[in-house]
Amino acid sequence: MNRAEHSSPFSNFASAKSKVILLGPSGSHFAGLILQGRSLNLEHVSPAFFVQQEISRRTSLGQQAQLAITRGFAVPDQIHLAVMRKWFWARKPDAGFLLEDFPATLLQALVFDEWLEARGEMITCGYVPDPLSAEPVVTHYRTYGLLLEAIPAAA
Repeated sequence: MNRAEHSSPFSNFASAKSKVILLGPSGSHFAGLILQGRSLNLEHVSPAFFVQQEISRRTSLGQQAQLAITRGFAVPDQIHLAVMRKWFWARKPDAGFLLEDFPATLLQALVFDEWLEARGEMITCGYVPDPLSAEPVVTHYRTYGLLLEAIPAAA
């Protein structure tokens, strides 16, 4: 094994069927993991992308999201869950993925866990930029022992 393979956070467990969550806000700290995930043919999934598609298509969900954004609020959990539900149930169960910024709240994590359980699937692992994070969603996945490695902060 060469040095690059040894230093890869994916080298010990990842396959094209891995189900990885990147917890915390999107940012440059995830760029390397996303590139490594692509090399394994993991689908890179971002709820922000799906919400933007809904806004562009002027769907009911998109209009609700746009209204929240226009008013200076975060897009509500219900909208993120609705767009991610569409993606989750449309994908092949054995296909791997790399979820960026989802689940972002404890409610989203609990609902996502139910979806996974309903299909007999489970998360392979999760990454978080701040290993000391006490965010409820991070604590939730830490409790299950799924946070295998912290991502070093971007320099």
